[in-house]
Amino acid sequence: MTLARKIAWDDTVLPFQLDNSDIRGRVARLDGVLDGILKQHAYPAKVEALVAEMALLTALIGQTVKLRWKLSLQVQSKGPVRMIATDYFAPEAEGEPAKIRAYAAYDDDRIGAGPPFQQIGEGYFAILIDQGRGTQPYQGITPLVGGSLTACAESYFAQSEQLPTRFAHSFGKSTERGGEEHWRAGGVMLQHMPKASPFAKGDATGEGGLLRPADLVEGEDGENWSRANMLLDTVEDLELIGPAISPAELLTRLFHEEAPRVFDMQPVRFGCTCSEDRVRQSLSIYSARDIATMTTDEGTVTADCQFCGAHYILDPATLGFDAPDAASGESGSSVDDV
Repeated sequence: MTLARKIAWDDTVLPFQLDNSDIRGRVARLDGVLDGILKQHAYPAKVEALVAEMALLTALIGQTVKLRWKLSLQVQSKGPVRMIATDYFAPEAEGEPAKIRAYAAYDDDRIGAGPPFQQIGEGYFAILIDQGRGTQPYQGITPLVGGSLTACAESYFAQSEQLPTRFAHSFGKSTERGGEEHWRAGGVMLQHMPKASPFAKGDATGEGGLLRPADLVEGEDGENWSRANMLLDTVEDLELIGPAISPAELLTRLFHEEAPRVFDMQPVRFGCTCSEDRVRQSLSIYSARDIATMTTDEGTVTADCQFCGAHYILDPATLGFDAPDAASGESGSSVDDV
């Protein structure tokens, strides 16, 4: 396999449709993007695994949003891993790459011996969609259930969107020649095309009071959904991750009889929106007295971006709502952006 061939599908999302099953989906491959996300922090192995899974889900789900929209996935919990946050920034224009960033907040001394998902504990999984200025962001949440972040995402689509959804994924460290390790991840997302559902008004629930994907389809649709899931069950980890098998080849292997049809591949890059201007905007709500409490012994105010690790050093005299240049700044920036 040549490097040029590898680049052709690493850090991409390929949308597709199974014409014989009325099912759509995406194949995602993350390489340098995921490696860049995780190398920003010295996460424990179990936290790395959770962030890798969340970033892959974000790539698979995010490809569906429109240009210039932002999709965010968040986990908030009472466990050792208190929060995981990821953002997918859709391209500004057709043909441009999407951007992804991610980070986790955790208590190192509370990380236990169980599998990664057990480090989360009680809490919720949320999907947020921001369509831009002048719009009201959409948010949907679901409990942390099912034993994995992937199961939480499947539950979200069943509960909030009434869309049968299934994910298969694999991720881990790959060792290249010379012994250097880097992260790779790959996944497939299946989703039944939207139709009127008998449960759209919430008049039926699955086991434990929660709908399952299979609860949302019946008759011929149910048979098609079951068949596609059985085919997806045959996929192997190396097929998901690649790098020798392209996404299109993977679809042919898995779903040849379902008539897979692929669309334009979406490139994905690591990207962060933090900037000094955003830091100033988020501090513009504070008075000079508040800014003084944030000032270091060296006479500066510092801020670190949790996503990309950028470090900002600012003059406190230029910060706050009563600073000389504060009035010209835009307010409303989220602290998470910095």
